[in-house]
Amino acid sequence: MDDIDRQIVALLVEDARRSWSDVGARVSLSAPAVARRVDRLVRDGVVAGWTARLGPAGRTWSTEAFVEMFCGSRTSIKDIAATVAGHPEVLACYTVTGDADALLHLAASDTTHLEQVLERIRGHPNVERMRTQIVLSKLFDQPPH
Repeated sequence: MDDIDRQIVALLVEDARRSWSDVGARVSLSAPAVARRVDRLVRDGVVAGWTARLGPAGRTWSTEAFVEMFCGSRTSIKDIAATVAGHPEVLACYTVTGDADALLHLAASDTTHLEQVLERIRGHPNVERMRTQIVLSKLFDQPPH
């Protein structure tokens, strides 16, 4: 990936609906040249797909929380992923350093829904305990670069 590819990716992360000609004008390439580069970036796994980010008005689950999940000593990363994969409220799951085995990002319709999700996850045999922090406000959210 060269500097022009990085510029193209940054422009698409900012707004994936940009036309190839708009991107080309910003990086001094023709629209077909941009399209070929984007096709290669997709083929090489640099660009994994296209998505829409919902604004506050489009979100039906507006209660968010971060949950530290503590598991038994013999729990594998595969087991952790399997434990949370079946819960649509889990937006992301990360293995982390420190005392917790995983950090979950959850979304729910309200605190009652959140409590139900936590109880479902807590019911898995490899989950020993959890520590939850509810998000009060999101100051900003930017896509990773």
